[in-house]
Amino acid sequence: MNTEQVPPHLMTKIVQSYVRHHRLGPDQLSDLITSVHRAIGQLGQPPEPDEVLTPAVSVRRSVHRDYVICLDCGHRAKTLTRHVSTRHGLSGDEYRQRWGLRSNHPLTAPAYSERRSVMAKALGFGRKLATPVASAETPTASPAPAGVAPRQKAKRTGTSRPVSRSKGAAIETAPRPIPGKKGRSHSRVALPSS
Repeated sequence: MNTEQVPPHLMTKIVQSYVRHHRLGPDQLSDLITSVHRAIGQLGQPPEPDEVLTPAVSVRRSVHRDYVICLDCGHRAKTLTRHVSTRHGLSGDEYRQRWGLRSNHPLTAPAYSERRSVMAKALGFGRKLATPVASAETPTASPAPAGVAPRQKAKRTGTSRPVSRSKGAAIETAPRPIPGKKGRSHSRVALPSS
């Protein structure tokens, strides 16, 4: 359709409907009218071909042992992830998609990846611990020496220490006062033995 033959009432209805549902500043209205007019004028015409991208080097020569080369500008580096994002505004996946590369195409030099892998393994990253660490709530089962009674768990009634029993007299420990709180100080009470 020719832009000269665009019906003005159709363009007016489209712009009116858009403005009714979206907020626009006064300076944006003229751009909206222009873009709607251009879009209606291009109806029925074949789309313009996209620009053909030519890489700085061939895809095959872009990956070397010690460096990789950016296909957009020819920049050589150990890793291209940061360069592609800052210089070209693309993520790694968008860069691969732009050039039609496989999803596993390296953006990091193979030698650099190997060095980082060796260093990480030397530091112990990625390994599980050899022995599991026992948690504080699950006591380990160790035999008690003869003649010593096992410790009993404290009841959860505000005491902070377990109750210990010995031969002779039982000593009950009172809870410790919480720092910063005012109140009576508690003293230890010795219970008579029976």
